Amino acid sequence: MQVIFKVLRQKSNSTPRVQSYTLEVEAGNTILECLNRIKWEQDGTLAFRKNCRNTICGSCGMRINGRSALACKQNIGEELERFSSTTNGGIPEITVAPMGNMPVIKDLIVDMKSFWDTLEEVDPYVSTSARMIPEREFLQSPEERERLDQMGNCILCGACFSECNARDVNPEFVGPHALAKAHRMVIDNRDTETTTRLEKYNTPKAGVWGCTRCYMCNAVCPMDVAPMDQIGKIKQEILKDHDASESRQIRHRKVLIDLVKQGGWVDERKFGLYVVGNYFRDVKGLMSLVPLGLRMLSSGKFPLSFEPSEGTQQVRSLIESVQNNG
Repeated sequence: MQVIFKVLRQKSNSTPRVQSYTLEVEAGNTILECLNRIKWEQDGTLAFRKNCRNTICGSCGMRINGRSALACKQNIGEELERFSSTTNGGIPEITVAPMGNMPVIKDLIVDMKSFWDTLEEVDPYVSTSARMIPEREFLQSPEERERLDQMGNCILCGACFSECNARDVNPEFVGPHALAKAHRMVIDNRDTETTTRLEKYNTPKAGVWGCTRCYMCNAVCPMDVAPMDQIGKIKQEILKDHDASESRQIRHRKVLIDLVKQGGWVDERKFGLYVVGNYFRDVKGLMSLVPLGLRMLSSGKFPLSFEPSEGTQQVRSLIESVQNNG
């Protein structure tokens, strides 16, 4: 069958343009195989990264039909089934573009310096003191090693970083790839800097609280690392040792859980007062809520009463069960 590949092409700091290539393909052909054919048979100037062709190196990350993925993993059949677009002549189309959140060098090649720099910020290595063990190596049980497997599967392809909405609006955020690696260090029993690490990750913009929980990193990760889940686990470790009054981001999480436990869902009247107003202790925070409160009152959108949901006790039991076993 014929497929038209619409490739977004550009040079650094230039306006991108779409160039179309028509290929005769089979459903099992990977996108990378097709890009190779375009480069070898039609246009030798097309630039993209590649290496292993086996979903190991992570080099061929790019946006395929609007979603960051590995070109060596996605095949024609899957893409046409997931995203069906055709020309006026009925020929299916597949769009290919460079990854996001990183500047383009040429065509599908992006500058990944920010990706590597943010990874370095979380110190993704076992602490030095933990490596200074005399006479014998540091042994781990199979169970201790197994805890690290999911994060260890990360091949640093950049797909999660490319789709991260938090990074898009907040350049201080280190990104899901870095925090997934950070969680690996937090739970590694060989590391001796867990407390220091958790304090470093407990920041409103750069650390775990900068995550907007959009789920995009989990959705595009080709290795099922589930970066957002790992970020959530770091948050839980931080919450264990911090009081709600210490920061707004910690208070937001604790108040949300406490209110749901009390009423089955969130009492919106209390949520802002407790989180922004710090349980009525932050006068400046309380005053900042006044304009919003007045607008809500005038538009009839301020809840004057609160009715607990049905099954509140069951909701409370579920939350407490998770907290006790987590």
